[in-house]
Amino acid sequence: MNLLQRWFGRPGAVRRWALASVIANVGIIVTGGAVRLTESGLGCPEWPQCTADSLVATPEMGIYGAIEFGNRVLTWVLVAIAIGALVAAWRRIPRRSSLVKLAFGACLYVPVQAILGGITVWTGLNPWVVGLHFLASIPLVALSVALYVRSGEPDGEVVPLVPRPVQLLARGLVGVAFAVIVLGVVVTGSGPHAGDAETPRNGLDPALMSQLHADLVWLLLGLTVALIAALHAVKAPEAAKRVAYTLLAVELLQGVVGYTQYYLDLPVLLVGLHMFGAGVLWVAAVAVPFSLRKREPSIEAVPLHYEIHGDREGDRILDPEPVA
Repeated sequence: MNLLQRWFGRPGAVRRWALASVIANVGIIVTGGAVRLTESGLGCPEWPQCTADSLVATPEMGIYGAIEFGNRVLTWVLVAIAIGALVAAWRRIPRRSSLVKLAFGACLYVPVQAILGGITVWTGLNPWVVGLHFLASIPLVALSVALYVRSGEPDGEVVPLVPRPVQLLARGLVGVAFAVIVLGVVVTGSGPHAGDAETPRNGLDPALMSQLHADLVWLLLGLTVALIAALHAVKAPEAAKRVAYTLLAVELLQGVVGYTQYYLDLPVLLVGLHMFGAGVLWVAAVAVPFSLRKREPSIEAVPLHYEIHGDREGDRILDPEPVA
């Protein structure tokens, strides 16, 4: 019971599980990329079993089978973390329906992503299906970020911290970030790293797709700079500015990696690093709109015993101000 309380019942448990979910979902983007970059996509030629006769990879299948099966095992890590977040949200006192719904949504979504992975195997790594499998991680990362943020703030009325035009700019920025990632997937589908030596590509011109992708990246950079300027103009909170500057830094690093990999003819390590950067960029972009508002504690909120000695923002306990 003490272990159950420590993992799921303590203040901040939901927030810790949500952070683990963010990290794990970005991680599986990277490991999924490793499967493709090492041409291990059909290392396990069947799904859900690895082969017609074996659930797991066998020594005869070599390194390709081990890499592909290892990525499948990580899906169960995502399932375990999603269930852990749901249990923590359910056991939280007082229970908050907003957190339970977000955690439950992630639990439902992880199997969908796994099934898409199976379809990629059944279709022989069709590049459009592979791309869809990658993009399936994007909403799951957003759900995890939302759960992390919401578990750190109370349930109450949303209070904007900036004027509405700035909020709309931030939302538009998230939309462009998503478009950048989608077009990046299309670029990948036209390039050389197919996941298997025999897998066909999507037939689009890689140079043209890369140019369109780069154009969207420059648009994203411009919007981010405009957002930072607007935040300074309206005297937004420092926390909001830090999130925007973090996004800008991620975009610049991702851009350097992207251009470098293109001119070096797509070396495997740089492509893998670029995929990791895409996951981090999406986390930073989704965090921006959350940083531009706060929630006031609900007047119906039930105080907890540990709040007697400190103020609380969501599941974060703040030390009380010293008495003069």
